[in-house]
Amino acid sequence: MSNVLQISTEKFDARFPNVNQTKRCWQNYFDYTKCVAAKGEDYAPCKQFLKAYTTLCPNEWIERWDAQKDEGTLPIDTSS
Repeated sequence: MSNVLQISTEKFDARFPNVNQTKRCWQNYFDYTKCVAAKGEDYAPCKQFLKAYTTLCPNEWIERWDAQKDEGTLPIDTSS
């Protein structure tokens, strides 16, 4: 049996009604890092933030933010 890849995008979020989704991208990345710090990667609600930011954010941004987080230079506090 062949595996079927389902691709979906994030649903509308009334907090970010504009076409430019940069703020929504950043907010979901930030929410994911805070959620993982507080509850761990296996906590189901964290996965919604993960899906949202991986759908919305360019890969280059995610790679840069992850590197900054690892180096301790990300301009936010990701600890819970």
